[in-house]
Amino acid sequence: MNTADNADFGLLSPASAGTAVSRLTSDYKFIQAMLDVELEWVRVLADAGYIDAGIPSAVAAASVAEQYDAASLAERAQGGGNPVIPLLADLRAQVKPGNPAAAAAIHKGATSQDILDSALLLMASRALQVITDDLKAASRSLAKLAEDHRGTVTVARTLTQHSLPSTFGLKAANWLAGVGQSGVQLSEAASRLPLQWGGAAGTMAALTSVADSRENNDGGALGLAARLAGRLGLADPVAPWQTNRLPVTALAAALADVLAAAGKVANDVLLLSRPEFGELSEPRAEGRGVSSAMPQKQNPVLSVLIRSAALAAPGYLAQVQAAAAGAIDERPDGSWHVEWQALRQLLRLAGGAAEHLAELAGGLVVHRDRMQQNLAITGPLVVSEKIMAAVAPLLDGGTPGSGKPKVQALVNDSLSGGAPFAEQLRRAVPEQDLPDAQLEALLDPANYLGQSDELINRITKHFAEWSQA
Repeated sequence: MNTADNADFGLLSPASAGTAVSRLTSDYKFIQAMLDVELEWVRVLADAGYIDAGIPSAVAAASVAEQYDAASLAERAQGGGNPVIPLLADLRAQVKPGNPAAAAAIHKGATSQDILDSALLLMASRALQVITDDLKAASRSLAKLAEDHRGTVTVARTLTQHSLPSTFGLKAANWLAGVGQSGVQLSEAASRLPLQWGGAAGTMAALTSVADSRENNDGGALGLAARLAGRLGLADPVAPWQTNRLPVTALAAALADVLAAAGKVANDVLLLSRPEFGELSEPRAEGRGVSSAMPQKQNPVLSVLIRSAALAAPGYLAQVQAAAAGAIDERPDGSWHVEWQALRQLLRLAGGAAEHLAELAGGLVVHRDRMQQNLAITGPLVVSEKIMAAVAPLLDGGTPGSGKPKVQALVNDSLSGGAPFAEQLRRAVPEQDLPDAQLEALLDPANYLGQSDELINRITKHFAEWSQA
């Protein structure tokens, strides 16, 4: 059998191919996670005196993923519906010739779902650290962009149209708010990933029999499971969660939020890097962004990859949630199985997006001149909200409210090709009521930025401690 024919190198998954998280969630990394769970359980039993102290070393020698054939395991997993069963057989086969007692001790009191669920979350835990580090790096870069450009006036766009003046610093801070919030949520989700250890039906019956076989002040079955959770770096749950799949849905939702936050940044960069806008450019790298047919192009590939990952996420999240909703009995028949690949894909997509986002945010090029040119397209009308509030009372002629239609008429005439709005406004309002200097200040977009500075301060301060940790 050609194992390469069964491998997934990510050729059709450019958003995550070659990233650190993609490597951390490979089939062999999952095999390693399953072996790690089995090995740590043997160590717990040995430490508690239930098996011979020399057994863990014999099991450890065989607990190396590369010693196993992933393609064969995958094919043989069809026999029992999960990969733990063939892996366990191969592990015992490796250990038994040199230490029959060790082979018998492996998996004592456990069941396939205990190993698979715990290994899946163990693998996730290792990947989440990398994702979180990239999100923190991206957040630090976004905070710097917010600070560097707090005075870079640009136009805010609502429903595709120019609305009011804003600053690019505030846009970057708002990106940070999303990325930072999703990162904090992911960190919290990572800290709550629980061990699954319930035995065949969630009663811990087999493990209870083991624990009751001898007098030992080790807390019984629950105490042994708690020790295993500690050794694996997973949380000790209140109870086994075979059919309560909320630990998985919570992780999936946190990963989907990371992708949504990263996708927002990518969406804005894609729009603002269009030649018609020209306000942003991605960091350049040799060979990236090229076209096979048009050498003049510099495609914003980082943002394209992030956006593609963000768009794929909801489908996988829905699959995980549907699986949880379809869970029945004390071990789900099919709904448990369908969540494995969906969760791994969410890990990979979030890992790819976070890695690309860190590079994008760290090297984003801001073109202030184009922001000024685009802001000037709307001219003074970009502050028409402010003008309406300030000028309408000066034109009401003693009848409150009558000035608003007059200002609106000036706006409409200017938009229809009449005289520039500033000229019309100057003619409509007597200078004694609105001196030239005040009119000029009124029409300056930089004077209508609201709480932009304070909002930047609040957002960057809020996520500073988390992103620096």
